[in-house]
Amino acid sequence: MILTLFQIAALAGVAILLGQWRASVRRRNEATWDSLVARLRADWSARDLSEHFLWQADMNLTPEETWTRIQGAHGLWAMYQNASVIIEMADFAARTGACNDTELIATLHSDALQIRVCALMALAQYACTQASEGVRINAHRAATMYTGMAARMTRLLQDNAAIILPDFVAAM
Repeated sequence: MILTLFQIAALAGVAILLGQWRASVRRRNEATWDSLVARLRADWSARDLSEHFLWQADMNLTPEETWTRIQGAHGLWAMYQNASVIIEMADFAARTGACNDTELIATLHSDALQIRVCALMALAQYACTQASEGVRINAHRAATMYTGMAARMTRLLQDNAAIILPDFVAAM
């Protein structure tokens, strides 16, 4: 009897997860460029990280300066959230034919996933030890990857979809 209930519960759980996955795929496929840009965090910008943010991947800051400029944990969380939106933007560009550079799309995916991992590690450390040296170093690493990812996304849009580039630059 208990085994049967467990099997039914497991089957129901799998069915719910599959339904949620299907709905998220449908939402992603129905997304427009404007809806993706609107999902970027408007209350935070990484423009202070570099003079040439969005155009060059260079960032000449110390971990302490980076921590201050990203506004601490607030900036880490914004980078985490924006990285997932960048993945969807790259997928949108590939899906609509705006970009055929599969290597650049794969690099954007990889960067975004690394940023998310690094930001989560820094946030977990911050929750335990506040703004220690390790937290600042992980935040600096995430910010460096974020500026590189933003510059690559800008290059992708500039080369393949210049019409939508101003919306991206304004949102970042």
